[in-house]
Amino acid sequence: MGQFIQQLINGLTLGAVYGLIALGYTMVYGIIGMINFAHGDIYMVSAIISVTALTLMSAFGISSVPLVLALVLIIAIAFTSVYGWAVERTAYRPLRNASRLAPLISAIGMSIFLQNMVQVTQGARVKPVPTLMPGGIELFTHAGFSVHLAYTQIMICVITVVLMVAFTGLITRTSFGRQQRACEQDRTMASLLGIDVDKTISYTFMLGAALAAVAGVMVTVYYGVVDFSIGFVAGIKAFTAAVLGGVGSLPGAMLGGVLIGLIESYWSAYLSPEYKDVATFAILILVLMFRPSGLLGRPEVEKV
Repeated sequence: MGQFIQQLINGLTLGAVYGLIALGYTMVYGIIGMINFAHGDIYMVSAIISVTALTLMSAFGISSVPLVLALVLIIAIAFTSVYGWAVERTAYRPLRNASRLAPLISAIGMSIFLQNMVQVTQGARVKPVPTLMPGGIELFTHAGFSVHLAYTQIMICVITVVLMVAFTGLITRTSFGRQQRACEQDRTMASLLGIDVDKTISYTFMLGAALAAVAGVMVTVYYGVVDFSIGFVAGIKAFTAAVLGGVGSLPGAMLGGVLIGLIESYWSAYLSPEYKDVATFAILILVLMFRPSGLLGRPEVEKV
């Protein structure tokens, strides 16, 4: 029982990170109908930026944990949003009226570029950071097994819930959210109604990058090590989460992320950790066989 609860906590923590990255995929897909395959590497860039920011904080003698976390989040979100804007301007906007294959290839090229840029400028070695939030809460002990809730896990879950509520409110209750939904339904008509479609799409990419930045900071604080290759695997897992929950659905993206986190956590604990990725994608295939639109997605209606 104790191990089951511990893996539940671990799975929810991991799933929260996947869910935040998957929200970026979902927001971009919802507005332009394409998957941003450079999104995982945007997350990687944010993790590298957070390592640099943490190193600078230590060099300047800033030791207050809340202040350090706040400053690192602000710095990572600011710089990563610029990267998101740049990806949209260079990899998507010039090809908006091209065939659907062209932006896909362009996004994959941008992903490779970001990986190699970080590898060349920052080096290929793993970059460790000091532990910011050591310790945690021991919930209970069962049959000699202690269930432990780390402070970093609490932080990740709380920030994820707050961001999920905030972005749901942004999409459903604000003028920008209405502009996003209008562009999602018909960009031509939205433009005729006075909506700046280009600006709306750029802001959407920046918001998705900001969510990836938060995930990058949390992963850096949680694991304490990052490298230039973490974006590929995390991006594929987050994309899988978005598809599993239903691409285009914000709650679906978060649900998919949590499910994948739980699958990986329980599979690694009770079966073979080497096959946790196989289990994740096998369950995705089974879900899509019986529900092609995902768990919370709606069937796409083709306009003619």
